[in-house]
Amino acid sequence: MTSIALITGAGIGIGQATAKALAARGDHVVVTDVLEDEGRNVVQEIRKAGGKAEFQHLDVTDTKRADTVVKDIETRFGKIDTIVANAGIAHRVPLEQLTDEKWDQTFDIDLKGMLRVIRPAAAGMKARGSGAIVCLSSIMGVAYGWDEHVHYSAAKSGVVGLVRGLAVELGSHGVRVNGVAPGYIRTAQLLSEKHSLGPEGAKTVGEIVPLGRIGQPDDIADVVGFLASDAARYLTGQVITVDGGLMVGRY
Repeated sequence: MTSIALITGAGIGIGQATAKALAARGDHVVVTDVLEDEGRNVVQEIRKAGGKAEFQHLDVTDTKRADTVVKDIETRFGKIDTIVANAGIAHRVPLEQLTDEKWDQTFDIDLKGMLRVIRPAAAGMKARGSGAIVCLSSIMGVAYGWDEHVHYSAAKSGVVGLVRGLAVELGSHGVRVNGVAPGYIRTAQLLSEKHSLGPEGAKTVGEIVPLGRIGQPDDIADVVGFLASDAARYLTGQVITVDGGLMVGRY
């Protein structure tokens, strides 16, 4: 029976790569994003490659819409096997400019946005006695400090707590919950001069990574795929750092 995978923020970057990776192994992938054109393009690429995919518009700050998307998938397919909670933002904001609104926006998307998708799907996973949930954290959430991104670092640290708590609560029902903490990955976010390293920084930062390069979205997608597979059947409550050795190399 075909596995059904729901991925948030799947229009670009790590989410896009994960959608393609899961589709390539035979999953029916539900690509969700606020980026309508990008999301639909991913679906087209998957279908052209012989995979199965569909697009659903989803803003993870919209509880009602998240409930609707999950209910629709379960009604049509009878299940959701995998959730990849990937949608997120990372905006550079100095502390003195970090308003309550900006703090809340980051948490609403990067942390609560995960809960909004996982919560309505959990009952079905528990009833079936199986399911895999993978949440995207960051090295900034597990070990690495990042100036002018304190709100992002705090939210991504919260993802670690979310993974641990859910793993314990859902484990007895056969549902596994894990996370991935990417290091420097070549995405639109990383290449933004306004909010991250920018193109020039991306050229040089690989020099401090033991493996000698920054990561590609596929490097993360393959680990997500492992965590969502039966190969990780006895693994839960863990957040795996995928950073080319950056953390151990510097700390």
